[in-house]
Amino acid sequence: MKLKKLLLISVLALILAGCSPKSEHVTLAQAQAQFIEKVDTQYAYDFALKLGTFRTNEALGYRSAGSSAEYEAGEAIKEEMAAIGLQNITKDEITVDAWTFEYAKLTYTTVDGSQKEVELGMYQTNFDSSGLSEYTLIDGGQGTQEDLKDLDVNGKLVLIDINQRENWWVNYPAYEAYLNGALGVIVAQDGGYSEISDDALNAQDICGSEDAAAFSISRNDANAIRETLNQKASHEMSIKLDAKSEVVRDQKTYNIVGTIPGKDPESMVLMSAHYDAYFEGFQDNSVAVSLMLGIAKSLVDSGYTPEKTLVFIATAAEEWGVSNTRYDWSTGAYKQIFEVHPEWVGKVIANINFELPAMVEGDVDQIRASYELTSYLETFIPSIQSSEGVFEGGVEIINPIQTWSDDFSFSIAGIPSSVTALRGGFAASTYHSPMDDKTTYSEAALRHHYHMYGQLMIHYDRLAISPLDFSTRLEAFKERLDESVLGGVIMDDNITAYDALSAKIESLETFANQAWERVKTLNDAYVKALDEDKQDEAQSILNEAADVNHQVLETFRYVEDNFVRLTWEDVSIFPHEHSQNNLIALKDSIQALENGVASEALDNSLYLIDNNWYAYDWSKETYEYFTDYAINQPQDRLLWGYGRLQGHVDLYDVIKSLQAKGDQGQYAEELEILKNAVEGEMDNLQAQVHHELNALDGLSTKLQEILK
Repeated sequence: MKLKKLLLISVLALILAGCSPKSEHVTLAQAQAQFIEKVDTQYAYDFALKLGTFRTNEALGYRSAGSSAEYEAGEAIKEEMAAIGLQNITKDEITVDAWTFEYAKLTYTTVDGSQKEVELGMYQTNFDSSGLSEYTLIDGGQGTQEDLKDLDVNGKLVLIDINQRENWWVNYPAYEAYLNGALGVIVAQDGGYSEISDDALNAQDICGSEDAAAFSISRNDANAIRETLNQKASHEMSIKLDAKSEVVRDQKTYNIVGTIPGKDPESMVLMSAHYDAYFEGFQDNSVAVSLMLGIAKSLVDSGYTPEKTLVFIATAAEEWGVSNTRYDWSTGAYKQIFEVHPEWVGKVIANINFELPAMVEGDVDQIRASYELTSYLETFIPSIQSSEGVFEGGVEIINPIQTWSDDFSFSIAGIPSSVTALRGGFAASTYHSPMDDKTTYSEAALRHHYHMYGQLMIHYDRLAISPLDFSTRLEAFKERLDESVLGGVIMDDNITAYDALSAKIESLETFANQAWERVKTLNDAYVKALDEDKQDEAQSILNEAADVNHQVLETFRYVEDNFVRLTWEDVSIFPHEHSQNNLIALKDSIQALENGVASEALDNSLYLIDNNWYAYDWSKETYEYFTDYAINQPQDRLLWGYGRLQGHVDLYDVIKSLQAKGDQGQYAEELEILKNAVEGEMDNLQAQVHHELNALDGLSTKLQEILK
C-alpha cells in the first residue's frame, strides 16, 4: 500500500511538472520567431466578422457608445480574452452619453407615381417619429444662412448637400436649421466622404447638440428625391418617416482589459483598439480589435513569458461619447487613463493603438507616433522579420500624434503612443460608410501588421527604459518657428522671440542627445543581458535604469502638458503657432484691404484665423454657439480638448461687412478692427513665447536629471 501511494505521488508530480514546465530561456530573436509561428490571421478575420454582428440597426449596423450593441460586443470581447488565455480581465466602468440608433426609413412618391422606401443613416441626435408619420420635406440647398433665409423650414425636414472636408462640419447646417424651427436635416455627401459610391451613406461625429437632428442619405437617393422636389413650385413635398434615434446622457459603458502578467507588474506595455463602430465598421474598428486579440493569443500560444505586464484594452466610445462638445470622440480612452487608471501613467512605457489595420493604400506603410518614439521606431523597423507581398516601399514614421484616435488621449496623459495611420484615400472613399465591410479586407496587410506590431510589443517588453528621444520634438519645434513673425516680437531682455526660442532650443539639443544616448546604452545592455540569460546582470541594469525610466516618462508628460496645443480644426501644434499663424493671416488681410481688394482678404486670409471660416455662411447665433461651446465648458465636457485652445479672434462682423461691401467699398472700420486684432495677437504671442521659454527651462532641468 505504501509503495502504491509513493507511485501515485510520483505520477502526480510528473503530471504537474508536465503541466507547468520550467520556462526556458529565449533570446529576443527566438521570441520573435516563436511568436510569428503562432500568427493566425484567420482567427483575427473571423472574430472581426463576429463583432460586426453586434448592432442596434439591423439593416445598417451601428455599435455606438453606451448602446446595447456596444455592451454585447464588450461581453464577447471579455469572453474571448478569457478563451485565449489572458488574465486579470476586468470591465472598467466609465460614464458616457449613450446613443442608440434603431432605424430610419423614409418613404416618398416618385416622379412616376410609385412608392419608394429609402434607408437613412443617422448622426448622434434625438428623433422619434413614434411609428410611420407624415412630414414635409423641403430642399435647403447647402443649409447655409443664405440658403434658408427665404425658406419656411419651421416644423419641416430639410434636405441639404454637404462636403465636410472642403466646407464645413455637419453640426453647422444642422444647428442653423434647428434655429429656424426645422425638425432636422437630411444630409447628402457632396464629396469629401463616402466617395466610393453614390449609394453610400455616411456618418461622422456630430460635434453638436443632440436636439438638432441630422440624418444621412445617399447621393443617389437625394438626387432621386430632388427630381420630385424640383417639380414643386415650393420645392417641398410630403414624405413618410419611421425613425428612432436616442441620446441619453450620463450612462454606463465599459472598457475591457486583459493582461499577460509579467515578472514586473509595475511596468507595462499597453496595446489598445476601440470596439464601437459606425455601420458594420469592419476596418474601423472590428479588425483592429481582432488584431489586438490575435497578437495576445499568439503571444500566449508561443509560451512567451514577458518581463513586463502586457495589457490589452478594448476601449468603448471612441467614435463618439459626449454630446454637444467640440471634442466628442475618444471618450473611452480619455476616461480610462484620466479617471479609471491614472496610476498607469509612469508605469506604461509605450502604447500601441490600432485603427484600420487590414487595408492597403499605397506601397508605404505609416506609423503615426509621438515625436520621442521616432528614433527608436526607425531602428526597430529594419530589425524585424517582416511579412512580404505588401508595403514594398517600407514603413515610415510620421508625427506628431493627432487628435483623430485614442492614442492622443493616452499621449497627453503621459504615455508615449503610436497608431496605424489613417490614409487619406480610404478616409475620403470608404471610412464611416456601409462600404467599410469585409470586402475591404487585405490578408497581406493584416499579416504585415500582425508581424510588425507583435514584434514591437516584444521589443518594448525587453527594454529597461521607455525609448524616448526628446531631440525629435526639439527639431520639430525649431522648424515651426517663423522668423518673419517671431522676429518682430521683442522679449523682456530686448531679444526677439525668434532668437530667444532658437537659442534656448539649441542649448537643449546637447542635453537631449546625451539623454538619448544614456537611454540607448542602458536599453542595449539590458537586451544583451536578457539574450545571454545573465539574469543578475539584467536585474542590476534594471535597478540602475529605474530612476532613469521614471525621469524619462515624467519628462514626456511634461512636454505633452507644456507643448501640445490645438488649432480650431483640432490639429496638434506648439503653443506659439496659434498666434503666429493668426498674425500671418491678419497681416495679409490688412494688406489686401489697403490695396482695396476685399475678395482677396476673404478668399485667402481671413478664413484661416481660428474658426472664422464659419462666419462666412452661418448666422451669428450659430457661429457664437460653436465658439462658446469649445472654450466655455467644464473639463468633463471638453475632455482631451480642455485648455488646449490658445484663444479666439472674433472676426464675424468684419467678414459679414466685407461680404456686403465687396471690392468697391471703403474699409477703414474693418482695418481698424484687424489692426487691433494684430495688437492683441502680438500680446498673446509674447505670452505664448514666455510660456515656451519657461517650459524649455523646465525641460532643461528634466533632461539633466536623466543624465545624473
